[in-house]
Amino acid sequence: MATVTLADVESARRLLTGVTRTTLMETSHTLSDLVGVPVHLKCENLQRAGSFKLRGAYTRIAKLSDAERARGVVAASAGNHAQGVALAASLLGTASTVFMPTGAAIPKERATQGYGAEVRLGGADITEALELACAFERETGAVLIHPFDHPDVVAGQGTLGLEVLDQLPEVATICVAVGGGGLVAGIAAAVRERKPGVRIVGVQAEQAAAWPASLAAGRPVAVAGRPTMADGIAVGQPGQVPYELVEKHVDAILTVSEESLSQALLLCLERAKMVVEPAGAAAVAALLERPDDVVGDGGPIAAVLCGGNIDPLVLMQVIRHGLAASSRYLSVRVRMRDRPGELARLLDELARLRVNVLEVVHERHSAELHVDEVDIAVSAETRSAEHRDDAVAALRSGGYGVTVG
Repeated sequence: MATVTLADVESARRLLTGVTRTTLMETSHTLSDLVGVPVHLKCENLQRAGSFKLRGAYTRIAKLSDAERARGVVAASAGNHAQGVALAASLLGTASTVFMPTGAAIPKERATQGYGAEVRLGGADITEALELACAFERETGAVLIHPFDHPDVVAGQGTLGLEVLDQLPEVATICVAVGGGGLVAGIAAAVRERKPGVRIVGVQAEQAAAWPASLAAGRPVAVAGRPTMADGIAVGQPGQVPYELVEKHVDAILTVSEESLSQALLLCLERAKMVVEPAGAAAVAALLERPDDVVGDGGPIAAVLCGGNIDPLVLMQVIRHGLAASSRYLSVRVRMRDRPGELARLLDELARLRVNVLEVVHERHSAELHVDEVDIAVSAETRSAEHRDDAVAALRSGGYGVTVG
């Protein structure tokens, strides 16, 4: 089986000189105080095309022969890999075709086109889109650029690990999101040879976690995942090329909840001033949900923010989810008499409780309501779990029928 070595990663780094950015390594005082050891954020969300994917895509395409590049390249992706391939192909002067699922976010589709790719929509999900890309490869001779299951791609992604070692030589743990495994495998290939004592921790969304089952089986196996907001790492089966490196060199694969992912994204926005997608915030989510498993025997810790390509509409939904998970968002239904002045009285009471009302909706057409009753759905901001609970208790003690959620 093909493997990847430090020499391969160093070769990829030379190829990427002047192409990719050396992204920032920023100290997070918030996370450092939370977990008790220094935490630094590797801001790969600021990479060209918005994620680490350009590293692997460019390395793979740059190593094609002139004849292969003349045939063009093809890829399948719902977002980050699509943009990485499109930009890399444009930089290297080769045509690119990218198959995206029919439900792909419009901003990601347009960004991929903006980088120079021909975008074709097809398939209900990334698996079906990949089947279309493979058929296109057979029909046209275009070279398939797999998102993670190729040694050149893994080597390119591994250049991020070399940057971490350069920027934070004393790093004790590198924590990074895991989908198909290309990024964590590349980091492992680079770091294990150069600095063997560094712990490498991968993070998956628990609703789409293929790696625990694969590691238990001793080989990549397919799992049926549930929908997750971290669609960038929702891969049903690990890659064969990354598997060997992960099994040999990665210290732990952790899973995190949807609530932790949304809270992590919110923390990155509010405290680090970083726009990340849910998958890009997975390492931070692990620090919030499973700090002891990440910290191990101590720091410093490098948490990789691996991508920042998020649909603004999804961002709004995830922020709302994160506020709710952090007990800073309250959604209640209040039943009251349907007569003049009652809504004003409710809003005055909420103002007295220092609850910031965001939205109010009347519901008069329900079989459960009496003729003179109305349900008022209120969405509001609260400052903490205690503030939220006190507000609900105060409304109930004031005679309101309150349903939370």
